[in-house]
Amino acid sequence: MPGYKELDETVTIANQVQSREKGPVVLINVFTVDPADREALVAAWAHDAEFMKAQPGYILTQLHEGIAGSSTYINYAVWESVESFRAAFATPEFNARIAEYPQSAVTSPHLFKKVAVPGLCLA
Repeated sequence: MPGYKELDETVTIANQVQSREKGPVVLINVFTVDPADREALVAAWAHDAEFMKAQPGYILTQLHEGIAGSSTYINYAVWESVESFRAAFATPEFNARIAEYPQSAVTSPHLFKKVAVPGLCLA
């Protein structure tokens, strides 16, 4: 079972999954892991991702690894809505898969939405 650390102590992931926010959301999840557990982290993440691909509202996901020997990873996953994200992450199957992560792993999930910045970012 991985450790857990909030990215925002003021608005937690638990607060976010109760949101009635409309439209797509992006999960950003930062993982840190002991360098010896890198392969185990990637294998556990891949097992999760296969399950999530089959869930209603899933759009896409991508895992990124820090460079220069870093053992920090970032995953982003796009979901159609907070509701679809909440439903997928509340399943017993997903919760059982969490136990497969290495003990040294620490996860920090947070939900985001796109911001329109004129001339730079699309809404």
